[in-house]
Amino acid sequence: MKAKHKRLFFLFFMMTTFALGSFLLFYNLRDNLVFFYSPTDVLEKKAFSNKIIRVGGLVIPGSVKKEIINLNGKNVEKILFEISDNKNNISITHIGILPDLFKEGQGVVAEGFFDDTKYLFDAKKILAKHDENYMPPEVKDSLK
Repeated sequence: MKAKHKRLFFLFFMMTTFALGSFLLFYNLRDNLVFFYSPTDVLEKKAFSNKIIRVGGLVIPGSVKKEIINLNGKNVEKILFEISDNKNNISITHIGILPDLFKEGQGVVAEGFFDDTKYLFDAKKILAKHDENYMPPEVKDSLK
């Protein structure tokens, strides 16, 4: 085999390998490319059952309820609240500590499982969103 043919064969092999690798990567990421779903998306699609997903929206004012429950001999705080995308609402439960930025009327992203029999989202992790004007105190001080 001539050197020119070896180079062409190597180039073809590398391009094919790259294309196959890219296909496999994007095929496996197809469900995870969305950062979060809206309550409307979650309620319309039944395919989210028993799958870890993120749902985001605004915490409805007056919907946050806290109670102390006994879990494995320890008293822990259980939080129940609703979020909305201005079309639909979804109820969320969370056991644990909420982020400091969590408040009513504020954006939130919850990660967990959706129970489509109870229409209840069981959040394992809560991420509070802040507006785009937020600046860490260290950065604010350095700009003065």
